[in-house]
Amino acid sequence: MLFFNKPKTVCARILVMVILGTVSLPGFSHASFTVQDERKLGQEFYEKLTAKDLLVKNPLVFDYIDKIGRRVLQHADDSPFSFTFSVIKSSGINAFATPGGYIYVYEGLINLSENEAQLAGVIAHEIAHATSRHIADTIEKSQKVSMATLLAILAGAFLGGSAEGAAAITSFSMAAATSLNLKYTRDNEEEADRKGMRYLTESGYDGQAMLDFLKIMRQFEYYSNSVPSYFLTHPGTGDRIRYLDGLIQTTYKQRGKTNIIGGLNRIKTILVLNQRNLSENLKFFQNALKEHPGDTDFTYGLAVVQGKLGQTDEALKNFSIALRQSQDDVDILRDLGILYFNRGKVIEALEPLKKAYHINQNDPETILYLGRSYEMIGSNFEALDLYEKFQRDNPDDTNIYYNLAMTYGKINKTGESHYNFGIYFKKINRVKSALFHFKAAQSYFPSGTEKGNRIRSEIDLLNQPVSPRAQPRRP
Repeated sequence: MLFFNKPKTVCARILVMVILGTVSLPGFSHASFTVQDERKLGQEFYEKLTAKDLLVKNPLVFDYIDKIGRRVLQHADDSPFSFTFSVIKSSGINAFATPGGYIYVYEGLINLSENEAQLAGVIAHEIAHATSRHIADTIEKSQKVSMATLLAILAGAFLGGSAEGAAAITSFSMAAATSLNLKYTRDNEEEADRKGMRYLTESGYDGQAMLDFLKIMRQFEYYSNSVPSYFLTHPGTGDRIRYLDGLIQTTYKQRGKTNIIGGLNRIKTILVLNQRNLSENLKFFQNALKEHPGDTDFTYGLAVVQGKLGQTDEALKNFSIALRQSQDDVDILRDLGILYFNRGKVIEALEPLKKAYHINQNDPETILYLGRSYEMIGSNFEALDLYEKFQRDNPDDTNIYYNLAMTYGKINKTGESHYNFGIYFKKINRVKSALFHFKAAQSYFPSGTEKGNRIRSEIDLLNQPVSPRAQPRRP
């Protein structure tokens, strides 16, 4: 098993507080909790997580989890829901299903998985909870509870460890929170294990993986202070282990595959590289390579971290090893180019970046750094093409407008330069600078033209008086 750092207990409390900070739903009560009600509650919970940027957005991570989920779902019981599979930004060891077909897996649980079948087993178990409507049944049997309270209880149960904690944070009464206990019953767990094992094995995965990972998670509990814990809402670990072992011995003796989609180590690498603690990341990859010597993904991850730590020679050595094993890997080529660029070696950066762009012309980081490299060597038209492509795909990125403004200026397109400086300064709330550049751009784009009208609208918007409520308080 790989070395994993102890997650910080504060993660869960932050998750609960941020998701509950903006609950503003109309009152909702139910004598029966319908499928439509499930969809509404599940969607609202999902939207809160999304709005607070608590879900991993990396397309490779999303695609990987979604592919596993869809594969398992093909063999699941019929459900009235269109399932959504997401990864939560947290080092906690947890996974859960909310009403409406929403399945969540934590980063920490993915990193703890030793193979894809173990991860698929967790997802299969959660799908079984959803298709069996375990939470919906619990809600349906409860007293009338508002939708806002249900959101609080969901957050407390699955993000914060207890419904009581969520109630305290949101000022709901203890009675309201404790009136609905969302911890699964032993019967719920047995049914989810039984169905989940069937879903898993019919999908082609090894059923033994579900049992193995449950044992790994229980072992992890002994030395981890992780909150929330998978076992807080999934009770009866010992009974579950015995039950799953019995299913394997009697019904699922035939071994399946441990990996079908492939690429778990790359997903782990992406998740670790998105974390900011470089010293912890370094330990992760060093320990991972002790267990998996020569692994391309972990070698690549180690190279990236070493580069960020200024260990350039070691980083280049490991990039070279990784590229020998996978010479057309876009991630490795791109990040090698970024390392060279950040070290001021722009000429050296161009070769891997151009090769990465040739393989994949839609990777935003490749486009941006190749554009910056071209700009640094004076190839401004090539840089501009890439910057414009990046801006079209990432219009909310602030800094790209600065890059565009500088490059337009270098090729004597002064009006476009002023216009993009105006957008840039507007985005960073420097109103006077934005107005200066928009007004300067007006002389290059006559009134009545599309760009001229757009500039006029920007100026009018910036000249609107600021509402007193929006003004910052004076100390």
